[in-house]
Amino acid sequence: MTEIEGIVERITFHNEKNGYTVARFKTAKEQLTIVGVLPNISTGESLRLGGEWTVHPTYGRQFKVETFEVLPPVTVEGIERYLGSGLIKGIGPVTAKKIVETFGLETLKVIDEKPERLKEVEGIGPQKAEKIRAALAEQKEIQRMMVFLRGIGITPVLATKIYRRYGEQAAAVIRENPYRLADELFGVGFKTADHIAGLLGRKDPVALERVRAGVLYFLRKETEDGHVYVPLAEFVTSVSKELAAPEEVVQRAINDLVEEKAVFVEANRLYLASFYWCERKAAEKLLLLLKERPAERPLLFPAEELSTLTFEQRLAVEKALQEGVLMITGGPGTGKTTTIRSLIRLCQLRGEKALLAAPTGRAAKRLKEATGEEAKTIHRLLEFGYTPGSGLSYGRNEERPLEADIVIIDEVSMVDLPLFYQLLKALTPGTRLVLVGDQDQLPSVGPGSVLRDLIASGVIPLVRLQTIFRQAKESKIVTNAHRINAGKMPTFEGASDFFFVHAPAPEQIVDEIIRLVTVRLPRYLKCDPIEDIQVLSPMRRTVTGVDNLNTLLQQALNPGGGATAEVRFGERVFRRRDKVMQIRNNYGKMVFNGDLGQIVQIDPEEQVVTVAFADEQEERLVNYGYEELDELVLAYAISVHKSQGSEYPVVIMPLTTQHYILLQRNLLYTGITRAKKMVVLVGTKKALAIAVQNNRIEDRYSWLAPTITDLAAKIGPADNAKNNI
Repeated sequence: MTEIEGIVERITFHNEKNGYTVARFKTAKEQLTIVGVLPNISTGESLRLGGEWTVHPTYGRQFKVETFEVLPPVTVEGIERYLGSGLIKGIGPVTAKKIVETFGLETLKVIDEKPERLKEVEGIGPQKAEKIRAALAEQKEIQRMMVFLRGIGITPVLATKIYRRYGEQAAAVIRENPYRLADELFGVGFKTADHIAGLLGRKDPVALERVRAGVLYFLRKETEDGHVYVPLAEFVTSVSKELAAPEEVVQRAINDLVEEKAVFVEANRLYLASFYWCERKAAEKLLLLLKERPAERPLLFPAEELSTLTFEQRLAVEKALQEGVLMITGGPGTGKTTTIRSLIRLCQLRGEKALLAAPTGRAAKRLKEATGEEAKTIHRLLEFGYTPGSGLSYGRNEERPLEADIVIIDEVSMVDLPLFYQLLKALTPGTRLVLVGDQDQLPSVGPGSVLRDLIASGVIPLVRLQTIFRQAKESKIVTNAHRINAGKMPTFEGASDFFFVHAPAPEQIVDEIIRLVTVRLPRYLKCDPIEDIQVLSPMRRTVTGVDNLNTLLQQALNPGGGATAEVRFGERVFRRRDKVMQIRNNYGKMVFNGDLGQIVQIDPEEQVVTVAFADEQEERLVNYGYEELDELVLAYAISVHKSQGSEYPVVIMPLTTQHYILLQRNLLYTGITRAKKMVVLVGTKKALAIAVQNNRIEDRYSWLAPTITDLAAKIGPADNAKNNI
């Protein structure tokens, strides 16, 4: 094996998944190209490489790396390039140059041993000096840990994530129980943890530790797909196949978890403990609210306001004042917001306190604009945040309930079961709860199907708004939404806000969408292509799926180059002005799965990306460290599911038989009702017809409706079902 030493001058190519790298390398004698698996190396680093010389048929002579060792930089140029490469948080090229000019070859020693001397450099204070010292020490520890993690076949991206989570304990954690990674690290699946266990010689297919971890992992995955529970027998069979373990071993693991109360089994339904209690307790608390009927009081409804409401709207307002819980449902243009406004006005006349909330910041902001009253996200209403001694928790609960006569929640179709339970915990009997939503929208991103379950129970009073207002009838978006919901094809004749663009092949659909977003619609509507146009696709993968569309739309709308700041994370590139979406609930940052934002700043020195998210009042800035960027994806195109609760001036949807499995009526209906000004469908009429005719609704395993019905029968609530119209 040949050994060479030198400095990394430039990284030409780097694959974050497997660490394969192509770089320009400078030795004392020559400049050359090196290739091989080189995770976490940076420009300016000094390396000792072991390998052999090869000749590539296209690129010529190269050094193929088999082993490498990071060496301290030994030249002033090497130290400056190393510090300024972006590897050390807090140091960019300008700061690196100043530090090296001050300390020369002693730079790294000064940072490591006498960081207080960094204050001698212009622009560096005590806090920044300590940050630089800590960052350099961490980088050394990461490099040391990488030797162990690479030795057991862990990819560079995962290795960095493991180190960020466990620090110096990473090796001990993995050796002790590699299956912890699947439980505790976002983006790490059971199969990855199982692979690592195999590399460590810890993979016994029937080991209880392994099977328990598998049961919990696959049960959590079911909740990520929206299920509250899973059928026990089917789950045991499925997990047995996934783990290659006998069914009796899987059942034994489940029995152990039941004894520990980590899971619950009831009548062949298997729950994670938290979801079991959410379902039962939510039903109990809902019925307590329902039984507490408010005292009879005069309505005090102004005649002029009364005359503008339909019979259904008047009934909804009256019942909201008479019932402990009321649901109001209706499609677009049926006056849900007008009903809420009238209800608030009446509460004000009666001297009652009303609180308004919606599941997302965008939905809450829209509710505030529509009603003229303060509206919050449900999380903010419940004062979710950090409490000393308790960590992240809800400030409003049984001990400290909401102080209101009536609480009105809009866009309830988006509310998942855990959040609904937290809301109910903060309400006391006597406080009226009004739930407003469209039952024909897709269910929540999170587990459960709350609005549909409440309606299906037949216990909660319900008013359906069915009259479409005259102004709404003039919109093809509204009339076509109702046609689609009734199983009829939309009409396009004479439309100024609803269009169909024929494109037979997936590649042609993509080309049309790019033209529409970049040229045709901005020119026609005088709108911003990034802020005002949203592409919604039923699927992630395929030519017309979210992933491919995002890559192409980013190239077209925000190609980078020049002074545009950007950062690469794995195969993703993020740039300033990019539209992005959060893909997991991050309670610490108060951003949630499906929240949309825009990158407003990238700081390569501090290694921070700043994203502006819509909030109830105004935009809120949230910072992400580079290592946290796996929580973000591009959002020029998003799935229809993730669009819930949002409105966009313009919506574009591809429709192709490539998406056959997801060509569903309620998915199409949800997508087009996200648009305020215009809808453009791109694809084939055949795909459109399939979607309109397919009324299959996504099945979710939830037992909330039967639980409410059974409890109501036992405790005998007031006869509310007859009030439903």
